[in-house]
Amino acid sequence: MSDRGGRALDGSESPTSNRDTADSLAPTAAESAASTAADAPSTGRLVVVCGLPGVGKTTVAERIADHVDGRIRRTDVIRKELFDDPEYTDAETEAVYDELLARAREDIDAGDAVVLDATFADGRFRAEARETAAETAGAFDLVEVDCDEDVVERRIERRDGISDADFEIHLHFKELFDEVAGDHVVVDNSGTEAETFAQVDAAFAKGATADRDDRAATVTDAE
Repeated sequence: MSDRGGRALDGSESPTSNRDTADSLAPTAAESAASTAADAPSTGRLVVVCGLPGVGKTTVAERIADHVDGRIRRTDVIRKELFDDPEYTDAETEAVYDELLARAREDIDAGDAVVLDATFADGRFRAEARETAAETAGAFDLVEVDCDEDVVERRIERRDGISDADFEIHLHFKELFDEVAGDHVVVDNSGTEAETFAQVDAAFAKGATADRDDRAATVTDAE
């Protein structure tokens, strides 16, 4: 605040003592509380789960959400909320990721953990998520889900869900996907569900995440 609760003197007022002046310039209790709250570290947490379509991001995201007690935000869901008949244009994708990060910011501001389940093929969107975490979150994790291509093809053929991705889309995104650089966790989902869960459990056990949480805000996704 510009005046910290004090009033400027005009010609009709008599000068105050130095002590009175100091008291008038001191922050009020409400201002002090607000300042303390602003300086306090955020308790919110952001986890980004990225990877090609069909590799099993949702399976991994759900397991992570159990560990961090967080909610899951999916671009597949948001896209269909925003667009009745999605066309998957660049402008549409921009709008979807803008909304994804806006909702994530709201969750973090409320002190919650949120897990973002999305392809994040464009490294720029990953960088924006990292910036959002640096500005608002107390912890940030980037997780890349990988899977053998033949396994992806078999799973896509038999899956039924909200995602519109088929194997051709998987191959298309493979050509476009920006390499994930910087500090991140890789989960190989080529094996059984139990094997995938074991990798997630090892990465998100309390002891395993402590070091990553300490340095999360300073790591750059160099792309």
